[in-house]
Amino acid sequence: MSYERIDNRQLDEIRKTKITPNISPYAEGSALIEVGGTKILCMATVEEKVPHWMRNSGKGWVTAEYAMLPRATHTRIRRERPNPSGRTMEIQRLIGRSLRAIVDMKKLGERQIFVDCDVIQADGGTRCASITGAYVALNLACKKLVRTGKLGASPILSEVAAISVGIVEGTPILDLKYEEDSTADVDMNIVSTGTGKFIEIQGTAEQEPFSREEMDEMLGLAEKGVNELFTIQRQVLNI
Repeated sequence: MSYERIDNRQLDEIRKTKITPNISPYAEGSALIEVGGTKILCMATVEEKVPHWMRNSGKGWVTAEYAMLPRATHTRIRRERPNPSGRTMEIQRLIGRSLRAIVDMKKLGERQIFVDCDVIQADGGTRCASITGAYVALNLACKKLVRTGKLGASPILSEVAAISVGIVEGTPILDLKYEEDSTADVDMNIVSTGTGKFIEIQGTAEQEPFSREEMDEMLGLAEKGVNELFTIQRQVLNI
């Protein structure tokens, strides 16, 4: 008998995903991404300066911060101040790497873009949803730089999106919600560009090791999922 999903989705079906752009009147770019029960606010801020170690390089910089509100989960978590946890640091570095991979830093010029990803509600896949929503906020910020004459053209080279895949009860599935993620035999996060290239593949066997065939099947599921996310991003951005 094949695995039956908790929310009655097909094995290769992503959760209902909605991205609302321009959610903030203050940030240069912003988006609220909702992936099933996961909700994340992504805000992009442009600074007309770069870190000191990049001064006079002619290049810009893109970085990210990630945080989870205390009641984003089933039980309250403590605010991570002043020092974020190792998990938080790892996730925000992943978001930053993913965004930098699709930006031409020379075209951005000597300015820095911060993207803050704050989890309002978590139901699995927060790092993947953060990357997918952060791209929209970043894109909108770059569009504003062009619109205000600070850039001649957008420095963004491609879309970027991320999705989770895994093996639950011996069955490869796409876009794990919390209950699936917490009991998965294998948990994997895939970050891809709109041109079909991988930025990062994070995969771990929590119990039984997985085969090359199972990995190929999960990569196939991820490809289907991110392509659907790219379509949503393009619709939101009118690309």
